[in-house]
Amino acid sequence: MATLPNPLPQLAADPSGRVLGLDIPLPQGRLIDATDEGAWHEPLLWCADEPAAPGAWAAVRPARRTAGLLPVLLDVGGGPGGPEKWELMPGETSYPGDHDADEVLAEFWDACADTDDPDWPGLTEAPAPDRPPGDPDALAATAADALVQDPSRLKDPRLALVPARRSADIPAAIGWTGPVNHDSDVARLCAVLRSWEDRFGIRVVALTFDQLVLSVAAPPTTRAEAEAVTAEHFAFCPGTIRQSTPDGTRAAYARALLSESTWSFWWD
Repeated sequence: MATLPNPLPQLAADPSGRVLGLDIPLPQGRLIDATDEGAWHEPLLWCADEPAAPGAWAAVRPARRTAGLLPVLLDVGGGPGGPEKWELMPGETSYPGDHDADEVLAEFWDACADTDDPDWPGLTEAPAPDRPPGDPDALAATAADALVQDPSRLKDPRLALVPARRSADIPAAIGWTGPVNHDSDVARLCAVLRSWEDRFGIRVVALTFDQLVLSVAAPPTTRAEAEAVTAEHFAFCPGTIRQSTPDGTRAAYARALLSESTWSFWWD
């Protein structure tokens, strides 16, 4: 996977994060380079040692501008524990820009659609220009604050910083294997996330061992839009649609998706 210069080693000499241009010091934390493949040649991420609090996400936003580090919440409260035990495999991950979102979703659709489903309908359009989205980064900070205050969503969220070109690339940048049973190369899913970032203003807000949580600046607001987005979600992660509504149907999922500002996906 193509990479940018990694600023994380600077935190070994200055754990406060001042070297990254932060206005307030980072909490106590650690650099993580241990993966399922052994020690990685450079740290994959920095992770705080203490639970995240409201405001933590917004406080590190300057690191994106000054050092190319993007924030994400990592839930260390699940069975596998922290990211050191998540079987991260960056060496097996390609580059998201090498994949086409429409082609990836079409392949997934063909593999998981029912026999009576129509052919892959293609990507839906972005919201109309007369309905501009909110600020995606500000909305991501708001979503992160809500998550750290809701133990039913994340058990023990920790703030993390990841060197990545854009938020959609965070899973690929660390070699996250949460969707490995759906696709062994998470960069293909990140290509879809890039498309959603462009069209809907998503940001990768949180990762657990097998769950992905996104904030959404421009969610669907009409039934037709919600049904079109639901088709993409079904191809991206069919189990989420089947398990998140009482009847497990795409129609029920589409109704719940209207104006929803966070999207969550999990893989078995």
